[in-house]
Amino acid sequence: MAEEKTVAAIATPPGTGGIAVIRISGDEAYAVASRVFEPANPKKKLADAKGYTALFGHFTENGVHCDEVVALCFRAPHSYTGEDVVELSCHGGSAVSERLLRACFAAGAQPAGAGEFTKRAFLSGRISLTQAEAVMDMINASSVQGAQAAAAAMEGALYGRIKAVQDTLITLAGHIAAYTDYPEEDVPELSMQALTESLGQAKDVIDRLIAGYDTGAVLRRGVDTAIIGSPNVGKSTLLNLLSGFERAIVTPVAGTTRDVVEQEIQLAGIRLLLADTAGIRDTDDVVEAEGIRRSYTHLERAGLIFAVFDGSCPLQPADLSLAEKCAGRPAIAILNKTDLPQLADTEQLRRYFKTVIHISAKDPSFLPSVEEAVRSVLHLTGLDPDACLLANERQLHAARDAQQALGDALNAAQTGMTLDAVGVCMDDALYALYSLTGENVREDVVEEVFSKFCVGK
Repeated sequence: MAEEKTVAAIATPPGTGGIAVIRISGDEAYAVASRVFEPANPKKKLADAKGYTALFGHFTENGVHCDEVVALCFRAPHSYTGEDVVELSCHGGSAVSERLLRACFAAGAQPAGAGEFTKRAFLSGRISLTQAEAVMDMINASSVQGAQAAAAAMEGALYGRIKAVQDTLITLAGHIAAYTDYPEEDVPELSMQALTESLGQAKDVIDRLIAGYDTGAVLRRGVDTAIIGSPNVGKSTLLNLLSGFERAIVTPVAGTTRDVVEQEIQLAGIRLLLADTAGIRDTDDVVEAEGIRRSYTHLERAGLIFAVFDGSCPLQPADLSLAEKCAGRPAIAILNKTDLPQLADTEQLRRYFKTVIHISAKDPSFLPSVEEAVRSVLHLTGLDPDACLLANERQLHAARDAQQALGDALNAAQTGMTLDAVGVCMDDALYALYSLTGENVREDVVEEVFSKFCVGK
């Protein structure tokens, strides 16, 4: 392992809190901690503490007790980093925690870099690169399902799936090499049918991972969602319904919403950043016209569209123009005001929307129907967050390289090319998969991955 210095960092968020945790990792972790931590029981010594134990004591500086501290002890290799680790928990607040961290530096520790503790866990072989990336996904998870997907990856679900494909390819490559390189050993010939079946199964696994990438991105990052429609169709009322409180001003006066009102919510287990936009209509009001321009900008950028129509009125040319702009997009047509007699022609909207629902935005009982529509449009119905999901563009790029190489191997086998040619393609696939899991990845890629981490993790 290239890392040798003992490092320390604050592992909890800055600011005031119940506790702050200073994490120390490396060969000298216990020596550094012993210089700043004094056990309350004079018969106990931190240097002698066993792993998975805790000691109560004080942070001392120049012989003065500065704060009460709990020291949590972890011994290599059974720690987060795989090294000796001591975590010092003091009272929260920047003054105490920063003073304790400076004392650790004075005692011999070096400042930890971004993601350095997780990087050490990867370099020590305790976790794969996909598991390390899942740690950051867990920290940044903005929804329940996103956190669940990250937890599955942290437990090794993705790594296990890729490892199974690697093992299949290694077995096939070994058989091909033995058959072609040592013909005198009477190695059984590998039938083309068995070879193509195994390659096809391996490629199917990678195909499914790639196909699920966009859905996985929805779980991890959430979706920018535009609420759009003509004035007074109930857009702001819908925003308030989804938010659970009166986020937007609602009046019967057309043009009340003149700028985009945004609100982050959790719906159907995912994060939606709602944007209630200005009602779309022809206007001479300069301010309202700017709001309408921004409405169209949000429509173009949105990953999900709530197109709201007044179900109590016949559809107008402006409504159909909006519907046409939503065609082929991840959009839900919401016919609002079911509490009034319905005059809108639903069939006209079905030409542009796969999902059309009827609600009263004033009535919370309609919320489940909106949630179900969101699941359907974003292809989340029946999705298991515990399933294997690619987490980022790096993983997707490696998976696509493996997909291409496996496709080439299948083509070589099916067109009667030599086993050597098939083997070369399989080697390319293995290289790509090893890059995905981090078993064969460039140093600059590793640095890029961990540069996105926060200091202290």
